[in-house]
Amino acid sequence: MNKITIKSVTQEEVNIGRSEFKGWVKTHRQSKNVSFIELVDGTSVKGLQLVIEPNLPTYESIAAKITTGSSIVVKGELVESPAKGQKYELQVLEIELLGEADPETYKLQKKGHTLETLREYMHLRPRTSTHGAVFRTRSALAFAVHKFFQERNFYYVQTPIVTTSDCEGAGEMFQVTTLDLEKVPLEKDKVDYTQDFFKKQAHLTVSGQLEGEAFALALSNIYTFGPTFRAENSNTSRHLSEFWMIEPEMAFCDLSQDIKVAEEFIKYLVSYAFEHCAEDLDYLHKRDWVNKKLVNNLQSVIDTPAKVIEYTDAIEILEKSGKKFEFPVSWGIDLQAEHERFLTEQYIKGPVFVTNYPKNIKAFYMKLNDDDKTVTAMDLLTPGIGEIIGGAQREDREDVLAMRMREVGLVPEEYDWYLELRRYGGVPHAGFGLGFERLLMYITGIQNIRDVIAFPRYPGYGG
Repeated sequence: MNKITIKSVTQEEVNIGRSEFKGWVKTHRQSKNVSFIELVDGTSVKGLQLVIEPNLPTYESIAAKITTGSSIVVKGELVESPAKGQKYELQVLEIELLGEADPETYKLQKKGHTLETLREYMHLRPRTSTHGAVFRTRSALAFAVHKFFQERNFYYVQTPIVTTSDCEGAGEMFQVTTLDLEKVPLEKDKVDYTQDFFKKQAHLTVSGQLEGEAFALALSNIYTFGPTFRAENSNTSRHLSEFWMIEPEMAFCDLSQDIKVAEEFIKYLVSYAFEHCAEDLDYLHKRDWVNKKLVNNLQSVIDTPAKVIEYTDAIEILEKSGKKFEFPVSWGIDLQAEHERFLTEQYIKGPVFVTNYPKNIKAFYMKLNDDDKTVTAMDLLTPGIGEIIGGAQREDREDVLAMRMREVGLVPEEYDWYLELRRYGGVPHAGFGLGFERLLMYITGIQNIRDVIAFPRYPGYGG
């Protein structure tokens, strides 16, 4: 008996004959002459049609209990199907009920469910066609991330989740403590963190970049890929409190080389998705909420060499566009989504790297340019979503880095280990960050970031 997956059937990678399948019932239709079950096993957005003689002994006694959501094992003959829309069907010879699903209480009955409604049943929503397609794509792209870097001799580094450093300098961090919050120890009316677990204030990480730099300045090329956390009270369709970041760091690397790797990376991921997730993406891209230009936008990322323009030039383009933006344009602003989409969709008509941003809107660790006003930063903007990658050459001059820390309110002495990376054999180095969930939204067409992560965490909801 050959146990195979439904995916191998839908992709026509099987031989007809005796076969066994295990899965969940999506639909069950009965009649006097023949009964049909659509079976799914999570490996494909499509199901397998089971054809059952109503008087089959193993079927008669359990037919009433085979409802949407129940689990079964079936054995039978896999044959070519006379029905349209499917190559094969299974003529069932044996069937066994493994687990029932009470139709009075099972929440995923055969009817339409909005994505908002499904967020109320996060433990069940992976069983839906949409979320199954999303999470199979997520799995494939997570593998592709590692494949890209491993093929280029990068080393995978696991950076801390609990940290005493604030990479972004924004202060929007989740605190980690073992102190009794009802009896907080005080020293001169301030919390005495010397009595806490780590003897100082600690948080969940917002980025593994600083630690990643330490490894890049030893192993040359590294990448991190792990969870990061922001205690930002942004209850929007684009923000999460817990999300996954991909952050490569490269020694002996300047901004132009950083841009080259970032462009190769995004092209690789989109191409990989088209090649390895075609069935799921075809299903997702046909959903009502998906921008009809999505496939063309994604293809443009693969086919079109990205342009490179400076922030100052981008501002001038926006000012001369004649377009009235909701957020007024002037030098020094952080580009908003409407600005980014105008640049990519109407002006460049393809992906573009914007470089050399004002230092006041970027992080302290970015290399200060000679004009003392801008830093060697870059953002990759793509049609349909705007910013998808952000990176920079890192400041490799110890004195300048310490000065920048003071300017943003950080105490250099608390980052002495980071400064020492410049003091002992420092070299030019650069890197970038890509939010994995933002990438998944872009490729799948899903409109809310809460629908591309298994169990989303956001303001007011922690599981």
